[in-house]
Amino acid sequence: MIDNRLDEEYEELRKTVAAFARDEVAPVIGEYYMREEFPYEIVAKMGEMGLFGLPFDEAYGGMGGDYFAMCLAVEELARIDSSVAVTLEAGVSLGAMPIYRFGTEDQKQEWLPKLCSGQMLGAFGLTEPGAGSDAGGARTTAVREGDDWVVNGSKAYITNSGTDITGVITVAAVSGKDAKGAKEISTVMVPSGTPGLSVSKPYSKVGWAASDTRELGFDNVRVPASNLLGALGRGYAQFLSILTEGRVAVSALATGLAQGCVDECVRYAGERETFGRPIGKYQAIQFKIAEMEARTHTARLAYYAAAAKMLRGEPFKREAAISKLISSNAAMDNARDATQIFGGMGFINEAPVARFYRDAKILEVGEGTSEVQKMLIARELGL
Repeated sequence: MIDNRLDEEYEELRKTVAAFARDEVAPVIGEYYMREEFPYEIVAKMGEMGLFGLPFDEAYGGMGGDYFAMCLAVEELARIDSSVAVTLEAGVSLGAMPIYRFGTEDQKQEWLPKLCSGQMLGAFGLTEPGAGSDAGGARTTAVREGDDWVVNGSKAYITNSGTDITGVITVAAVSGKDAKGAKEISTVMVPSGTPGLSVSKPYSKVGWAASDTRELGFDNVRVPASNLLGALGRGYAQFLSILTEGRVAVSALATGLAQGCVDECVRYAGERETFGRPIGKYQAIQFKIAEMEARTHTARLAYYAAAAKMLRGEPFKREAAISKLISSNAAMDNARDATQIFGGMGFINEAPVARFYRDAKILEVGEGTSEVQKMLIARELGL
């Protein structure tokens, strides 16, 4: 029999983040969202709590926890708001984790303490205007000139890339060709403010309106050769492993959004009355909320299972893809049903479920589309 109860330490973390999300995030995030404004004060408090350092060693300023601990924090934040949750998820799994996984000791000592404290955010420059799911189609180049790398190209839809506290961007770039003539991709760290690096104004997005997402340009951006992250030509393998881990974290985020929809609907069903009684007394509403809870429960089990295999050091690519597919479907379906239950109020931006509805769609796209997850699952089955 599988027991999915959390250990005491995990449960204490979950409760702490849940209370923070409820007491500190919920009262103010709606205004940030409507203004499309990055919530610096909230992020600073998250840094003080140690959330950005959860999965990292104490030697680098981390909390000495693990990746699952970070996922639990992301889930609880997403029950209230996904913009805040994705700022943490991207800051850890995409910003700091590549340095932690592949960096030299000097690189770790230089960057991780600041990233773990939340005083600095890192970004992961992978997607390009013409290279999304086909990451191997990257056109951004990194050419070695003497003791420097010279980077040229552009990146699109990069989270945490243009905030006032963004400190470093890890850029996947074509650095040459292998023996077969195929593109050789490496990753190079570009500090914010490097000459030639241009940061566009924030995108105006359908959802995640209080998170930072921008396009980046690289015009003869010159950085020291020591800014190469990991082995030369291993950038493609590196970011694939980072994305596999990231799918588990995004699954946690999607699960949190799905659960937030349930929470809001249970509350509203007990308050909203029609024909003389609360709508929660009608079987049609009960069944819809029951289905929402079942989807959420299944999504949580899926990402717990993927995280468990990850922590045991076992292959988890299939489980990560399954959890991403299931949880993003659950988030989208629950957001749609929650909006239906709220009726006209669900179409008003002041209602949290309206925010959930706007935020849910990207979960079927980011960190690999649903179609990519199905492709990965089929491959793992030998098809």
